[in-house]
Amino acid sequence: MRTPESDRLLPGGVQRGLEAHASAPAGMEATIPQQGARPAPRVRIRDLVIYFLRLGALGFGGPVALCGQMEKELVHEKNWLTKEEMLEGIAVCQSLPGPLAIQVGIFISYLRGGFWGAWAGGWAFILPNFLFVAALGGLYVRLGGLTAVTAIFYGVSPAVIALILHSCYRLGKLGMKDGLQWAVAAVCLVVTVAVRSEVALLFIASGIAGILYYATIRRGGRHVAPRLGLLALAPIGAGSAAATAPAGSILARLLLFFLKAGSLTFGSGLVIVPFLENGLVRQTGWLDERQFLVAVAIGMISPGPVVITATFVGYLVAGFWGSLVSTVGIFLPSFLLVLVAAPVLVRYRANPNVQGFVKGAYAAAIGTILGACLILGKIAIGDWLTALIALLSLVALARWKVSNPVLVAATAIVGLIAFPILRPTWVFVK
Repeated sequence: MRTPESDRLLPGGVQRGLEAHASAPAGMEATIPQQGARPAPRVRIRDLVIYFLRLGALGFGGPVALCGQMEKELVHEKNWLTKEEMLEGIAVCQSLPGPLAIQVGIFISYLRGGFWGAWAGGWAFILPNFLFVAALGGLYVRLGGLTAVTAIFYGVSPAVIALILHSCYRLGKLGMKDGLQWAVAAVCLVVTVAVRSEVALLFIASGIAGILYYATIRRGGRHVAPRLGLLALAPIGAGSAAATAPAGSILARLLLFFLKAGSLTFGSGLVIVPFLENGLVRQTGWLDERQFLVAVAIGMISPGPVVITATFVGYLVAGFWGSLVSTVGIFLPSFLLVLVAAPVLVRYRANPNVQGFVKGAYAAAIGTILGACLILGKIAIGDWLTALIALLSLVALARWKVSNPVLVAATAIVGLIAFPILRPTWVFVK
């Protein structure tokens, strides 16, 4: 008979296929138990919606901080996920275009709530931030600007860098196990900093390297990865449809632009910004440079995923309906891509090639996230006070376990007080 004591004796991460669904109490049923891990529960859709509504309302710090928060709460506190499932979710979602945190939330909702759970949990994650940012867009249009945004951005942005670094440390401990993964991460970090954006082929190449090393060299043989190519080809098909569709009214053009952004850009956090700037400022002229920087700042200091910037942009261009259409456009590809990739991963998760691909892609995710953090640090840290805020925030997170909302609120107050006194001229210029 299997007991918790016997489970602890098994090596973690060993998976030997999928088991059939087992019966459980009302609202819960066993799904896909893994050897070396506890049986995974099926969570009620209502509970998924409640959790992701709260995370969307209170989760600050961008995709890495949000993934770190999900890992802490869902793996260690709620026991909804195993460590291996969290690792797989991050690796696969980072290998797809679109916002990482939302995709991981959709992936988790799919694992625990099935097809409809994925739709419910994903949109619950998005809804609080959509309402918050749409309201800010309305205020910005009616008041002719939000002067406090600059001051808040000044104080909060270095704290966001600390949140990203701390969460990346947690995620590194979760899935980085050997020298090859750290070597892959180092290469991806250097490339990301050099080209100032994420390179999609890095994730595919890293996944292939993982297959060659973990599934072939270590095991001394060759394996066929059924349908693994689907994970790599899904972004291409999704993006081409958005790029070739005809344009019509301003709402249709907004929808098509953000469908393309969500389908073709590998953008963890603000790495998607160059693509948005080129399209919104240079090509369409919908925003000027300052409006665009304000939109990015709103996305950065608000809870939930950073690419909610699309909501603010949509409001500036076409009012409330523009914000709604832009939000649907930026996030809809994530649902479609994850719901293609997640069933493939779940079905073939015991395959050595899939496991090797996940390890390689996960290492690439850590490297590109650290590279993006260096790029964003040049925007967020420009004087002694912002450097001090970043350092103290990192200490507060690591030593005193300060919650993300408390940290963001405290640094926002610091920004509101210090900005009028110091009058830094580099904010919204770098």
